[in-house]
Amino acid sequence: MGKKKPRRSCTGCSAMTETTTDTLTATAPHIHNARHFAGLKNWGPQPDMLEGQSHSSGRLLYKNPDTGSESGLWVCTPGRWRLTIPRDEFCHFIAGRATYRSDEGETIEITPGTAVLFPAGWHGECIVTETIRNLYMLS
Repeated sequence: MGKKKPRRSCTGCSAMTETTTDTLTATAPHIHNARHFAGLKNWGPQPDMLEGQSHSSGRLLYKNPDTGSESGLWVCTPGRWRLTIPRDEFCHFIAGRATYRSDEGETIEITPGTAVLFPAGWHGECIVTETIRNLYMLS
């Protein structure tokens, strides 16, 4: 195990420690304290914007080289856009507020703790009103 170093404090965080070992390259990749994890990569502006200019960042936790399934952490700032889900996607939202509205009229209100399975082919729009954080799994 790597040496322990003090964790930077943040609002709502406890005084935890983390190791200098990169947990994303471990035999079982993982992220501690995903709600406040700061090691994000810039994923750019959200495509298909209708209002505002949402920007995405995140961190890929794992991608299966054989099947293409993947999991990770996705963060997105406020805005409204169209989307089509290409593969089954399980989402566990851990921060923020948003509304997903299907083309059939179904509305899903997103708050911290909401878990959703979007089946492949789901069409609609997303309206992010408060930056969201989402732990996802694509099959």
